[in-house]
Amino acid sequence: MTTSNLTNIDSKSIESKYKMITENVTVSYDGIEAVKNVTMKFKEKSVTALIGPSGCGKTTFLRCLNRMHDMTKNAKVTGKVMIDDIDLYSKDIDPIYHRRKVGMVFQKPNPFPTMSIYDNVTAGLRLNGVRDKRILDEIVEDSLKMAYLWDEVKNDLKKSAIELSGGQQQRLCIARALAIQPEVLLMDEPASALDPIATQKIEETITELKKDYAIIIVTHNMQQAIRVSDYTGFMYLGDLIEFRETKKLFTDPKDELTAKYVQGHFG
Repeated sequence: MTTSNLTNIDSKSIESKYKMITENVTVSYDGIEAVKNVTMKFKEKSVTALIGPSGCGKTTFLRCLNRMHDMTKNAKVTGKVMIDDIDLYSKDIDPIYHRRKVGMVFQKPNPFPTMSIYDNVTAGLRLNGVRDKRILDEIVEDSLKMAYLWDEVKNDLKKSAIELSGGQQQRLCIARALAIQPEVLLMDEPASALDPIATQKIEETITELKKDYAIIIVTHNMQQAIRVSDYTGFMYLGDLIEFRETKKLFTDPKDELTAKYVQGHFG
């Protein structure tokens, strides 16, 4: 899909202030396009899910929103990624400043293994020069509460992060991302490696966090997209095929390819 053919993006159903906007974003590796001219608008205080079969460009697109391809050899990103009318790929923008605006939670929990729970949450703050223990203590408590982990670990903050369960580790990673006070939170299949109970806790956390953040989540689980997201984009072979309110996309898809995917005919 190109920007000249956006008929399947239901812009009328996405009316409100946008926290992030992408315009004509293309990601290529050695000249081969993995994401093609994707234009999307992400509403503040909402969850947007990206769905599609494996290899369709979901994670590649998500990573470009955090400028993670800056660190990938032979990767090239063109187009614009805007937060509050500021292009985050502008030469005037410091990538470190950008990554403070856009937090990231990965598919597998990745707490720093040699650090305590407390030090995991404060790691990004310390890198940015925060040293006041009172401030650090407040942010640790607030971040762990937002990640629905505080009550489980408040008496064990010096405990090694790797002693936590998988689900707790993932919520710790969410708290770590929240500690730097981002404006957008990206999640790349955050529950795919977890059991059903831990997955439920992650989904409950996402539902609560959207009261304060714009959240963009990649998921291979269509039922999860239905449960947690307000808007859904369906991607296929690097193209954004359809983007609209989640309920409408799943119950009344406009594109035949979308209909076949959500009905389970391929994937």
